Amino acid sequence: MTWDPSAEWTGYAAPTSFDDYAKRYERFFRMRREGGIIELRMHTDDGPYRHTHAAHNAWARVWQDVGNDPENQVLILTGTGDQWMMGDPKGLNPKPASELDPDHIFQRMMDGWKHIENFIYSIDMPTIAAVNGPGVHTEFALLSDVTFSAPDADFMDPHFWLGSPPGDGQGMALQALMGPKRAAYYIYAAKSIPAPMALERGLVNEIFPRDELLERAWDLARYMMKRPRYTRWATHNILSRHWKKAISEDFGFHMAHQMLANVASQSVVPDPALLAEPRNPF
Repeated sequence: MTWDPSAEWTGYAAPTSFDDYAKRYERFFRMRREGGIIELRMHTDDGPYRHTHAAHNAWARVWQDVGNDPENQVLILTGTGDQWMMGDPKGLNPKPASELDPDHIFQRMMDGWKHIENFIYSIDMPTIAAVNGPGVHTEFALLSDVTFSAPDADFMDPHFWLGSPPGDGQGMALQALMGPKRAAYYIYAAKSIPAPMALERGLVNEIFPRDELLERAWDLARYMMKRPRYTRWATHNILSRHWKKAISEDFGFHMAHQMLANVASQSVVPDPALLAEPRNPF
C-alpha cells in the first residue's frame, strides 16, 4: 500500500495489523502474506484441523480482521495435511440443550450466524479455496469465488443424518450450486459428493494433485494481483452478489430453524442410535 492515511487524516484509527491478528488466531490458522496475497491455513497443532467451539467463535472475528486490513487483496483458504477439516468429539457438548445456559445457546447461534455472514460481507477481495482432502464444513470452500480440490476431497451435508436441520450454510451452498432438487436428495440421504462429481456438479472449478494444489491457488492469486485493484474488488462483488442475496434472504431462516430444532429436541449432540445407522442407505 503506497498511500498512508495516517499521514493525512488526523486521528486515523489504523486497522489491526497482520502481525497482531496472525498471532491472535495462530491456534486455528497459520497465516502468510506475500505481495497482497494472504493465505489462511487451518490447523490443529500443525496437523489436520479439528473444529471446536473456540474455533467456531474465532472464525467470525478472523474474517473481520482479515477483511479490514487494506494490505490483504486476495485470500487463499486451505487446510493442513491430507484432510480439510475434522470434527472434534471432545468439543461436543455432552449436555442436552435444555440444560445449557441460554447465553451459551445464544453465543453458539451467533457464532454460526456471523462466521458465514462475515465471510461474505467482510471479505471484499477475490477468494480462492484449496480443499486439500476430505472433511466436514466445506461451506467456506463452496462460498469462495474459486474452489480447487484434491482428488480425494468430498463434499456433503451430514446434518439430517445426525438428527439436525441443515442450517449452518452447507445446505444453502449445495442448493445454490447444485440446484434445489439435487441438493434435497444429497441432504436427506447425506450422500458424499466425491471431487470428480463435485466438478461435474459445479461445486469446484478444478481438481489438482494434492502436492500441486496450493501452488495452483497461488498462481491464480498472482495472476489476479496483476489486474487493477478496483477491477479485483468490483469483480469479486459481482461474483459474490448471489451469496449476499442468499445470506440476506435465506441464511437467517436456515440457522434459526437449526437452533430451534436442536432446542426442541433437547439435544445438541447426535443420538448414538442415529450414528449406528448407515449414513446413506440408497
